[in-house]
Formats: sequence, C-alpha cells, structure tokens
Amino acid sequence: MSVKVRFAPSPTGLLHVGNVRTAISNWLFARKMGGVFFLRIDDTDLERSTKEYEDQLKEDLIWLGLDWDETAKQSERFGRYDAAVEKLKADGRLYPCYETSQELDLKRKIQLGQGKPPLYDRAGLTLTEEEKAKYEAEGRKPHWRFKLATPARVEWEDHVRGHQSFDIEALSDPILVREDGTYLYTLPSVVDDIDFGITHIMRGEDHSANSAVQTQIFEALGSNAPEMAHFSLLTGAKGEGLSKRLGSASIKSYREEMGLEPMSIVSLLARIGSSDPIEPFTSVEPLIEGFEFSKFSRATAKFDPRDLEILNAKILHVTDFDAVKDRLPDDVTEDIWNVARANIEKLDDVADWLKIINGPIKTVIEDADFISSAADLLPTGDWDDTTWKSWTTAVKEVTGAKGRDLFMPLRQAVTGLDHGPEMGTLLPLIGEARVRARLSGQAA
Repeated sequence: MSVKVRFAPSPTGLLHVGNVRTAISNWLFARKMGGVFFLRIDDTDLERSTKEYEDQLKEDLIWLGLDWDETAKQSERFGRYDAAVEKLKADGRLYPCYETSQELDLKRKIQLGQGKPPLYDRAGLTLTEEEKAKYEAEGRKPHWRFKLATPARVEWEDHVRGHQSFDIEALSDPILVREDGTYLYTLPSVVDDIDFGITHIMRGEDHSANSAVQTQIFEALGSNAPEMAHFSLLTGAKGEGLSKRLGSASIKSYREEMGLEPMSIVSLLARIGSSDPIEPFTSVEPLIEGFEFSKFSRATAKFDPRDLEILNAKILHVTDFDAVKDRLPDDVTEDIWNVARANIEKLDDVADWLKIINGPIKTVIEDADFISSAADLLPTGDWDDTTWKSWTTAVKEVTGAKGRDLFMPLRQAVTGLDHGPEMGTLLPLIGEARVRARLSGQAA
C-alpha cells in the first residue's frame, strides 16, 4: 500500500510542542513506509492567517529536519469546497439554520437544565420556505449544518486506540459553513484528504469524535475515510493539564531563546507516550526505523521541558566537531570542542570554556605558598595530555598533598573554577605562558 500522510497547520500562530509532535509522527511514518509527507497550509481563516506565520512554520519544520514532498494551500482551493457544498445541498445533506449564537446558547442551557445532552435539535430541518424568507428579511444569514445519517454507528480500527465506535445520535449535526460563508475546518479537510489521496490521518485523540463526523462526510462525498491513528494528549510532568507556559512554548522560542538543538526536540517528541525509552539521538534514522503504532499507549503522555534540556546536553556531548563547526566561534578548534563539549548544555556554553582557555580569568588562590611551590615545579617545553599528571606527581612528592587537597587548588588557580573538563586535556590548550601567569595571580 502506498502511504500518504499530511500535516495541516494553520498559519495563525507559531508552531508549538503539541502540533509538532503530530508533524513528527506523520513524518516518521511516511519515511519508514517510503511514502509521501504532505504539508497542507490550512489558511481558510483569511483574517487571522498571515504570510509571516506561514513562512515561520515552514522555517521551523526545515530546522527540525521535517522536509515535505508536496504542499498545498487551502486558500487556493475554495472552488473545490464550493463544489462539495453544492453536492451536499443537492443531496439533502447540508441544510440552512438561522439561530443566532445567543439562541443556540439558550437552547443548550435549557437542555442541560433538563438533564439532557446539549445536542442541536435539528430545528433547521423543519423550517418552511416562508419562515426562511422571514429570517432573510430580518437580515439573518444561514449557517449550514451537515445532516448526520442516523441511527448509525461509525466504527474503525484505530492504529493507536484500537476499536473505536461512535453512536452518531450522540453527536450534533456539525456546522460546515458559517453565516458569513466561510468554512470551518471540517469540510475543507475532508475534500483535501480525498483530492490528495491521503491514506492515513494521524492526530490527537481530541479529534476522535470529529473523525466520526468526518467519516460520514467522506461517504457523502463518495469516498471512504483514510485509516486513523489518534495519539494520546500531552500533560505536564505531574499529570496536570498542559498549561500555556508548557504547551504553547513555540519551536521558535526553543531555538532562538533557549538555544536547543533540533534533535533534542525530535528525540523527545518522537518517543513520548511510547514504550521506547527517551534517548538522545543525533540523527533520525533510528527513530524512523523504530516507529511503530503498537508502541504508543492510550495513556496521556507527560511532557517536561527540562527533559529537552537534558537531551540537548547529552546530544552535544556526543556531537562531532564537523557537525557544529559552522555555528561555533572561529577560534574554537576541534581540540577545544572535544574538551568543552562534555561540559556544556547549550551550544552557546562553549564560549564560557573558550574564555577559560584564552582568558582573562579571575584566579582562585587560597594557599599562596602551595601554589608558589606548584609553580616552581611546572614543566617546561612542549605540553601534551601527560603534562598534568607529571606536574601533579611532582607537586605531590614535594608538598605531600594528595587527592582533593592536591587537585582542587591547582584547578582553581588555573581555571578559576572547581569543576570542568579533565585537566589533562585542558592544560595544554591553556598553554604554559597563561598557566604560569595565573599561578602568579595574574588575570591571564
């Protein structure tokens, strides 16, 4: 079976964790199956959709490595949606309703007060031509509802949630066209899925009921619904609802403000909610190979931004110089990168270690006599990764210091810090001249 999936963001805001997780899942499945990843820009909301948001979401996807094979914009396809509307009207599946939002709200309140579910009562179906004309004379414009075929159950085998069954009588006839003639998401999405040959719809479980409704629209337009996969929703780390602070942090902010690597985001969101462990990956190939619907749980998945930072650090710790050299300061050599990378969380942190190496730094000398003795024993000539051991061995023999009492004062005097890379690899990078100056208390 030839696979074709779609990611359909609206250019009305920035991409965030929730919708990028959907994009990643679709992309991984398409790549594993040798299929097509289709990017559909859902810009039917002409007032809120902007070119700037469209450009930004594409930039974010490219940064994440989620390339697309085909693309389309809904704003260029209104003719197809208009044709679908005319067919549904002709078949008696789309009918006009004239209630205002206030009147609909009152109906819902009355139903709830009577202990009934707040479903639309299909009053629009019983309107006479005279009643419609009266509403039109009052200046009312109809919104158009899709008449669900009842009684009926819509059922499918969901790739994540298993067997799904919806009683259509428990759902309201959905509005497909607003009174101003604009489309809600529901109809254009179905028309596009038919026209572009989408084989699998993969999205959040909050769309399950919508999928049941859309299945009937597919059938009313002479097609069958694609296969379905509804992933569990994300919560906060403690199981709380995903707040705006957590869930709406944009991919742009993760990149520009937090300085995260794209693979930290992909590594987490590709496996969150699955039985596979969250691991730091530097390439997508293992994620593509390991993607399986059966690995995903129906339980909510917990998202903690701190996990992104932890993954980011682990990814940088194993990243080769060639992969990042174009993003590093010019004076960061491969030797410096290999020493610094195990001690950074963000790529920008390498600048801190560059300063430790090149100076000037504020030295820390608590025992001047000890450091003076150590300075006298400092090796001369060419330095390599054995110099530190030779030096500390000599200092130990002369002063009797050992363990932390030996190593910590020397590290503090040379780097100004009590932590960092192995001194054996760091010392040659700092160089004899700077080390001697720092041992004498100079900010070199």
